[in-house]
Amino acid sequence: MISILAVAVVLAVLPVVGAPQQWLLYIFVFTIYLAIANMWNLHCGYSGLITLCMPAFIGLGGYTLIMGSWFGLPIPLGIIAGAIVAALFALLISFPVFRLRGVYFAIGTLVVPEALKYVFLLWRPVVGHALAGGGAGYALKGAAEFPLTKVYWFALVVGIGSILIVWFILRSRLGLGLAAIRDNDDTAASSGIDVFRLKLYSFVIGAFVTGMAGAIWYIHQAHIEPLSAFNISWTLIAIIGAVIGGLRTQVGPIIGTIISTALLFILARYGAISLLLQGAILVIIMLLIPQGIMGFIHGTRAYRFLLQLATRR
Repeated sequence: MISILAVAVVLAVLPVVGAPQQWLLYIFVFTIYLAIANMWNLHCGYSGLITLCMPAFIGLGGYTLIMGSWFGLPIPLGIIAGAIVAALFALLISFPVFRLRGVYFAIGTLVVPEALKYVFLLWRPVVGHALAGGGAGYALKGAAEFPLTKVYWFALVVGIGSILIVWFILRSRLGLGLAAIRDNDDTAASSGIDVFRLKLYSFVIGAFVTGMAGAIWYIHQAHIEPLSAFNISWTLIAIIGAVIGGLRTQVGPIIGTIISTALLFILARYGAISLLLQGAILVIIMLLIPQGIMGFIHGTRAYRFLLQLATRR
C-alpha cells in the first residue's frame, strides 16, 4: 500500500513539473479505466455479481455532470452528483435484478444500459436553445475552465481511490461476508449472513465509483451522447482490465488496465473493428491463462518460493 501511495504522489506532480500532454492523456485514460476495472473486480471477483451494466453508471454519471453544468452546478459538485445518481440508480434496480441468479442476472443487467440508451435518445429537456438533445447529445458548459491538467487530478483521485476502497473492503467484515457469498450464497445465508444486504453494499459502492469515473471522463470529452455513454465497450474495458490481470487479486486490475489502455491507443488506428480485436485478444488470453496474469504468477514455483522466504520467521 505504501508503494501505491508513493506512485500516486509521483503521478500527482507530473502536471506541475511540465510533463508532456501525451503522458497526462495516457495516465488519465489509465486511471479512469482502472477505477472501472476495480469496481467490476469488486462485483464479479469478490461478490459473485456478474454485472454487465457498467455503461449505465458511466452514462448516468456523465449526463448528471453535463446537465448539471447547464443549471449552474459547479463541475466538482457535478462529479459528486453524478456518482450519487449512479449509486441511487443501482439501489433502484437492485431489487428486481437481485432476484435473478447466474447468467440470468448477467442478462438482466445487460438490458439496463440498452434501455437507458433509448431513453436518452428520445429525451430533450428544455434548458436552453444551445442544447441539441436526443441523439445529438449535450455539450459541457464551462469545459474551457477544465483543461486536461486539471481533469487529470480528478482522474488520479478516482483511480487511486478505487484501489484504496477495495483494499479497505477486503480487510473489513464486509469483505469477509462477500468472500463467503462468492463461494456459496446458500451456505453463507445459512450461516447468518445477510446476503442481499452485503451484495447491495458492493453493488452501490461499485456504482458510485463508476459513476464518478464516468463524470470525470466526460469533463475531458466536454460532450456526451447516448450511443457512446451507454456503449457496451465500457463493459469490455472493465472485463479486460479485471480478467486479464486476474480476478480476485488487488494487483491484477492494475496490470490488466495497463494492457487495456495500451490496446486502446495501439488499436485506435483500426477504427470500428478495434472493439472486435480487443474481444479476440481477451478470448485468447482467457484460453491461454484463464486465471489471469496474477493468477498465473501466483501459481508458479518461483512465486511460492519467494512467498515462503518472505513469510518465514
